[in-house]
Amino acid sequence: PDFVLANAEGKEVSLYKELEKGPVVLMWYRGGWCPYCNITMHYMQEHVSEFRELGAELVALTPELPDKSMTTAEKHNLEFEVLSDVHNGVAHKYGVVFKLTPEVAKIYEESFGLSQYNGNEKAELPLAATYVINTNGNVVYSFLHPDYRERANVEDIVKALESIERDQ
Repeated sequence: PDFVLANAEGKEVSLYKELEKGPVVLMWYRGGWCPYCNITMHYMQEHVSEFRELGAELVALTPELPDKSMTTAEKHNLEFEVLSDVHNGVAHKYGVVFKLTPEVAKIYEESFGLSQYNGNEKAELPLAATYVINTNGNVVYSFLHPDYRERANVEDIVKALESIERDQ
């Protein structure tokens, strides 16, 4: 499904507008408080030029408020869009949201204040999900894992982007 979300600077970004320019690598991350997410964001930044050489843009979605996502983007010198999916609206449309158990929600709240990062007390987070979407809006690669430590492999993303190029 299409979506329009704001980046940390308040600029609205539409998936379908991005797809008019080329394929999109769409990924979710839990937040700047998550060390695995930070490693992934840094790792993806190291490979963003490979994606662009294949005509694709990387777009990351987070349930964090824009101020928090700006901190993540600045910390990692990210050169791709980081969009705030407050209340996980898009993540719900894509079916990649889960609710924390009350015990884990309490730990996250006491440890770093999850509700302050996300601007709500829903205790919901996106799964580690990544999709490669071609310009027709079709998903040609998907990665979805319930274990937040498992993330999409860049080599698999590149192969999916190369297959789009071959099919055109």
